[in-house]
Amino acid sequence: MIARYTRPEMGRLWRTETRYQKWLEVELAVCEAWASAGRIPAAALNEIKQKAGFDTARIDEIEAEVRHDVIAFLTSVAEKIGPASRYVHMGLTSSDVVDTALALQMREAAGIIIRDVKALLSVLKAGAFAYKDTVCMGRSHGVHAEPVTFGLKFALWHEDMRRNLQRLLAARREISVGKLSGAVGTFSNIPPRIEELVCRRLGLKPEPVATQVVQRDRHAQYILCLALLAAGVEKIAVEIRHLQRTEVLEAEEPFGEGQKGSSAMPHKRNPVGSENLSGLARVVRSNAVAALENVTLWHERDISHSSVERVIIPDSSILADYMLCRLTGILEGLRVHPDRMKANMELSHGLHNSQRVLLALTQKGMTREDAYRLVQQNAMKSWKSGESFLKLLLKDQEIKKYLGRAELKGLFSTEPYLKNVDFIFDRVFQNITGSFRPGLGGRRRK
Repeated sequence: MIARYTRPEMGRLWRTETRYQKWLEVELAVCEAWASAGRIPAAALNEIKQKAGFDTARIDEIEAEVRHDVIAFLTSVAEKIGPASRYVHMGLTSSDVVDTALALQMREAAGIIIRDVKALLSVLKAGAFAYKDTVCMGRSHGVHAEPVTFGLKFALWHEDMRRNLQRLLAARREISVGKLSGAVGTFSNIPPRIEELVCRRLGLKPEPVATQVVQRDRHAQYILCLALLAAGVEKIAVEIRHLQRTEVLEAEEPFGEGQKGSSAMPHKRNPVGSENLSGLARVVRSNAVAALENVTLWHERDISHSSVERVIIPDSSILADYMLCRLTGILEGLRVHPDRMKANMELSHGLHNSQRVLLALTQKGMTREDAYRLVQQNAMKSWKSGESFLKLLLKDQEIKKYLGRAELKGLFSTEPYLKNVDFIFDRVFQNITGSFRPGLGGRRRK
C-alpha cells in the first residue's frame, strides 16, 4: 500500500545499503581531508578510493560476533581495501561517521518532502481558484454559520502548507550539520581543520560545539516539522471526511472504476484515503514525542537515542512522503458537488443572515441586547418550525418598527459575505492590487 504512494527514492534512502554507503562517503571524505593535510600518502589514498567498498552480508556476519555495527562495517571495508585501510577512520569515533552520514540522509529526505509540499501547493492553488466563487455554507461546531466559498477552504490549506514549507526549509538547514571532533567533541585526535574540510566537501556545516554526538534538538526540530505537516494533512483529510458524509455530500474522494467500498454493502463509497491519512498522522505526531525525549542524554553521550532514531526518522520521513503524495492524488481527483452545497445552504432557512439582521437593528438605534433577543426569538422559531427566517422577521411587529420589507430582504443577499474574497486571495497568493479597500464595503472584482 505505502509503495503505491511513496516516491521510490525515499524508500531507497533508508535502506541498510544506503546507510552504509553514506558511512563510506563520510570515511572517504575524511581520508581525502587527511591526505590534503599530508597525513595520508597519495598512493594510499588512491588505493583506498579504488578499493573501498563493503559487503552487507559480511557486515551482518561480523556484527553478530562483535555486537557493534560501525566496527563490523569498518572490518568489511578493511577487507576490501587491504593494508591501506589503516588510514580509514583515523582520529574518529563511531558517532562522527554515523551522525554526519545521518545528516546527509535527513537532508535528502527533507528535499524529497519539500518537493512533495510544493506539488501539493500547486494543486491547492489550482483548487482555490477553480472554486473561488463556489458558494457553500461555512460551519462552526459543525453547525451552519455564514456562507463562504469552497475556494477559501483551498486557500486556507494553501497557507497552512506554505508555513509547513517554510518550517521544512528551516529544519533542513538546521539538520545539515556534521561532526568530526572525536570521542567527546574536543578534537583530541583530529584537528578542526579536517572537520571543516569534510563538512565543506559534503555540503554540511560543522556543529559549533559537540559532545560525542550532534545535538538532538536538531533532529527533534525535523521530526516536529513532520508532525506539524502530518497535522496539516489530517486537517484537510478530516474536512473531506465530513464533507463526504451522506447527510452533507458536498465533496468526496475519487472512486475508481471497479473500486469496492464494503464487503457487505455494495452501495458504499467511503473516504478511506482520508481516513488512512488521519490514522497515519497519529503515528507521525507520536514520533515527535520520542524525538523530544532524545534531546536529553547522559553527560557527553549515551546510546538511548540511537535505537529510537532508527525507527522514527526513517518512518516519519517515509510516512510524510506517503501522506503528501496520497493527499495530492485525492485532491486532484476530488469530486465537488456545488448543487449539493446550494441545497445544504437552504436547510437552515436563511438563518445564516442572523448577524446581519442583528447589526442592522443596532444601526437603527435598537440596543444590542434587545436586537439579539428579537433576532434569536425568530431564529429559534425558524429552527423549530422550519419556516423561513425572513418570513418570520417580516411578520415581527417590533422589528418592522426599525426595518422595512425591502431593507430586510436586502439583508438576505449573499454578496456581502463574498465581497472580500478577492482581497483574501490576493493576500494569500501575494498579489494585492489595491483595487479596493477590505472591510469598508469593497466590491468583488469580476
